[in-house]
Amino acid sequence: MLAPVSRVPLRRAFAGLPAYVPGARAAVGAAAYKLSSNENAYPPLPSVVAAIADAAVDVNRYPDMYATELAEAIAQRLGVAPESVVAGTGSVAVLGHVLMAVCEAGDEVVLPWRSFEAYPIAVTLAHAQQVRVPVGADGRLDLPAMAAAVTERTRVVLVCTPNNPTGPAVRDAELRAFLAAVPRDVLVVVDEAYVEFVRDPDAADGLALLAEHPNVVVLRTFSKAYGLAGLRVGYAVARPRLAAGIRTASTPFGVSHVAQLAALASLRAETELLVRVDAIVAERVRMLAGLRAQGWDVPDSQANFVWLALGDRTTSFAERCAQAGAIVRPFAGDGLRVSVGESEATDIFLEVAAAHAPR
Repeated sequence: MLAPVSRVPLRRAFAGLPAYVPGARAAVGAAAYKLSSNENAYPPLPSVVAAIADAAVDVNRYPDMYATELAEAIAQRLGVAPESVVAGTGSVAVLGHVLMAVCEAGDEVVLPWRSFEAYPIAVTLAHAQQVRVPVGADGRLDLPAMAAAVTERTRVVLVCTPNNPTGPAVRDAELRAFLAAVPRDVLVVVDEAYVEFVRDPDAADGLALLAEHPNVVVLRTFSKAYGLAGLRVGYAVARPRLAAGIRTASTPFGVSHVAQLAALASLRAETELLVRVDAIVAERVRMLAGLRAQGWDVPDSQANFVWLALGDRTTSFAERCAQAGAIVRPFAGDGLRVSVGESEATDIFLEVAAAHAPR
């Protein structure tokens, strides 16, 4: 029998570090739409399923450690050099590798808040200190305030666009002004996990800014638009010297052979997959229009989710959604994020929202 209590101390920084909270799932046997994790509601394409099946016969072998073929395919797709692409187990893991590659103990990382809840965890694991800058009431990043928060101790700034969980995308002019204000030895990570869903013509283009600014790193993922959330594959695009450092910090053999071949198949089927993205965007437009018609003040989401700032009503609203058959993601005391999924799920969510709409 194991001893009841371990006496091995944990890092002091872990004492106040919240655990990452995954989107809730329906209870076993319950019928409900899962709108809590920003997943792509469409199942994998047959060609992608076939690639996964083909790869499965080789799982007794280690994968290509550097995902060479996938990195080359991504590079060709984006118009960058293959040595600028670093794959990892989802963009969140790649972010961790970025931070480990550039942060010394005690360095500061400026980040927006509320934003992606894994940011504080990744910063702490890299032995750095987080500096949170509040997101505006409209759900937009306050880039001037983030620039003002940069000090001589700042090593990295995180820019989430579209911002998770509020939804707006950073605009090109404001990100250019921000980059002009940030010292060139401060790394600016442009997290574009939801870039394929962006339709704002004024939105920033991380890759274009990377071409102009050597202190920019772009993060992207196959989890959302490409529907490979369960296989964990994302990537960073950076100047070759930075990319080499990120690659050194990466987990050896992190991206499985199955994930690599599925991502390659998804790139080959990109035209077909992006038709699905267009359908999700259309459903997002319908959800936003429905909420605004009910009187809700909703941020202009450019992602595959919508945010409602509900404050103290957040938990009760999320419970009502679950009872009606739509599981959403509450952030207690702040608001809730609802992923764009099936049209039937949108109907359920809008019905609950109508019953709680502002009067």
